[in-house]
Amino acid sequence: MTVAEHAQIRKGRKYDQVLDGARKVFLDHGFEGASVDDIARAAGVSKATLYSYFPDKRLLFLEVAKTECARQADEAVKLIDQMSRPEDVLTEAARRIVAFLMSEFGRRVFRICVAESDRFPELGHQFYHSGPLLVRQRLADYMAKAVARGELVIEDIDLAADQFSELCKATIHEQAIFGVTPCCAPKDAERVIRGAVEMFMARYGAKR
Repeated sequence: MTVAEHAQIRKGRKYDQVLDGARKVFLDHGFEGASVDDIARAAGVSKATLYSYFPDKRLLFLEVAKTECARQADEAVKLIDQMSRPEDVLTEAARRIVAFLMSEFGRRVFRICVAESDRFPELGHQFYHSGPLLVRQRLADYMAKAVARGELVIEDIDLAADQFSELCKATIHEQAIFGVTPCCAPKDAERVIRGAVEMFMARYGAKR
């Protein structure tokens, strides 16, 4: 979304109400299948009110995607205790990352972002900076402190943070995205989480 486009969006008393309604309709029907009438109905506002906040459906879709990805990414890592040992922090972070990946929202927004990448090439850029990059930055901040304490040994912290996020996707993410399985059993999720932490620590944990 360009600066000029963002300037077209008006914030007001019913802004969050419009976003909530749009979120539900876009996740249920995708961009093409979502009508302005349906969005207005779900938001409990008139079409005139909706258009007063967002001049077109495209801007509304981009704002929903950006807002939701930022919120979910923040949820994934907000409880990180900067002073806890790496095994504990990474286990908690992995649980939140996996929960997001396997959530209904996580699966649907990923599919929508891929499906609409030709229509909205900027959406992938916004999704990355509002979601995966935010997670990487939060993890990297913690890892840098753990390195300074001598608990981790990492030369490329940004790469290590990306590697950890990818380890959390092993098996379960592709199965969910491709419809092999609609969700993930708790024991399967814990297996992936435990494996991600163990592999990461085997590579980057300080040798005692």
